[in-house]
Amino acid sequence: MIAIADSGSSKTSWTLVKDGRVTFQFESEGYNPCYNSREEITSSLRESLPGGYDWNDISLVAFYGAGCYEDKYRVIEYALRPLFPKARFDIAMDLMASARALLGHEPGFAAILGTGTNSCLYDGKKITHNIDSMGFLLGDEGSGAYIGKRLLKDFIRGHMPVDILESFYHSYRLSPDELVDRVYSDPMPNRYCASFARFLSGEQAGSEYAEHVKQDCFRDFFKNIVVHYPDYSTYRFNCVGSIGWVFKEALVSVAKEFGMEEGKIIRAPMEGLIAYYQL
Repeated sequence: MIAIADSGSSKTSWTLVKDGRVTFQFESEGYNPCYNSREEITSSLRESLPGGYDWNDISLVAFYGAGCYEDKYRVIEYALRPLFPKARFDIAMDLMASARALLGHEPGFAAILGTGTNSCLYDGKKITHNIDSMGFLLGDEGSGAYIGKRLLKDFIRGHMPVDILESFYHSYRLSPDELVDRVYSDPMPNRYCASFARFLSGEQAGSEYAEHVKQDCFRDFFKNIVVHYPDYSTYRFNCVGSIGWVFKEALVSVAKEFGMEEGKIIRAPMEGLIAYYQL
């Protein structure tokens, strides 16, 4: 039996696969080896493991997550080994999960467009080129946090059309001063800003303003990141993440402006990872 884990900042999605079939799925806390010790991970996951399974039957644990750099692999392995004593471990960054889910064993371009942004070229086995998105403060163009920041700036500076501005205020009931204070005091400002991106998928979906903001932010993603990959336009545009999925139409339109044809655009990597390990 195989256990596949897709770990984000707040939760880890686990899928158990046996003989090519999904047998069970559950969630635990999110684990980042840059912030969580192996003892913390072991203790937390022990509480989340469902009953009724012999965890000695797990032959492979495939664990993907933010912060899973090569020098942190052992933190994850040593944390999981007491729980899965007979398993071997395949540990990698969330970007590798996206590449494998989107492309399997084929070469190509893969991106993440969720709360944050990441992207790479993949040769079917490993990531061969990655342009740093530089995170929330310096980059992450095209992400939920980036779109949220754009909305907040437009609202605070009065750059929204009047009807959109009124709708934004009635949706959140926060003044410009309150919004600025929230952004600078929130412990996770990237997530806080990203929470506003959903405004463009509500009653404003399809409005001229909403389309303009989405396309502007996606163009920034292409201009500052994508076009700097060698021969980028020879690849199809493949993407994992809630922002890419929800705003797919605008994203595909911008990709075509930059000469990239649509590839796979999926919300989460798990289904593709299951297929990857079946192969």
